[in-house]
Amino acid sequence: MARRSKGRAVNGIVLLDKATGMSSNHALQRVKRLFNAQKAGHTGALDPLATGMLPVCLGEATKFSQHLLDSDKRYLVTAKLGVRTDTSDSDGEVVQTRPVDFTEQQLMDALDTFRGDIEQVPSMFSALKYQGQPLYKYAREGKTVPREARKITVYDLKFISLEGDELTLDIHCSKGTYIRTITDDLGELLGCGAHVIMLRRTHVADYPYERIVTIEEIQAIADKAEEEGTDKFEALDKLLLPMDTAVARYPEVNVPLAMLEYVMRGQAVQVAGLKPDQLFRINIGEDENKFFVGIGEMGKDGKLQPKRLVVLQP
Repeated sequence: MARRSKGRAVNGIVLLDKATGMSSNHALQRVKRLFNAQKAGHTGALDPLATGMLPVCLGEATKFSQHLLDSDKRYLVTAKLGVRTDTSDSDGEVVQTRPVDFTEQQLMDALDTFRGDIEQVPSMFSALKYQGQPLYKYAREGKTVPREARKITVYDLKFISLEGDELTLDIHCSKGTYIRTITDDLGELLGCGAHVIMLRRTHVADYPYERIVTIEEIQAIADKAEEEGTDKFEALDKLLLPMDTAVARYPEVNVPLAMLEYVMRGQAVQVAGLKPDQLFRINIGEDENKFFVGIGEMGKDGKLQPKRLVVLQP
């Protein structure tokens, strides 16, 4: 006998403002419970120290979480200069202290080395795996294992302020960028050492910052609805962004309603005028009646091959 799924078949994305001190997984589970969702997944963990935007995918939206994991991010970071830690943030142990002694020009020159396409060696306290184990597990055992430098892109790095020994920067970067590593590398380049004391993710892809909500705000919406005797899930679901926002960077293609059955069976359909070897958001129908069903790739034969499809609600 098949097990029944617990929770609601609710689909969408909530932009959580993660609190400091909370793990991303704990935040995810809290959101999942508040929405009583059958499925939930986040789109790239934030360190417990970090705050800010953590898109949480609910239901069928989890099928597209990888596309947000691969998207660009923007962070506001404050580094404490003169102190280096083993984790490159304030949760770690101090391993070295040095005087802070550099000119404004030396700082600006150092910052410039981190702009554009660069290579970065991931921190030992990252979740990347070596021989099946996360690097941070080796680090906690006092072990150092080989890590290959990875190519990343820093699209923009803005100097915000330098107040005493605290340096604040705004960094817009590609996927896989470790802000802690940039901070540590910058400290070494300046000869004084540095570690992260504040990190806030302000953007993921093109999601609007003004739509982020804290767990406390979500709870307050639910509590208010219950007090007023209204449907709390109807109130909570107003926070959700559509599933297709996770793949908004792909161009959309509208397939006639008559082809719905073929698409949902995963069959390739003929669509004219699309570039081959490119991913597309697939909508069925036109104008205000169209609806999102997944993503597909255009083949050289002029046919759109569905790659990832949602389960349509009856």
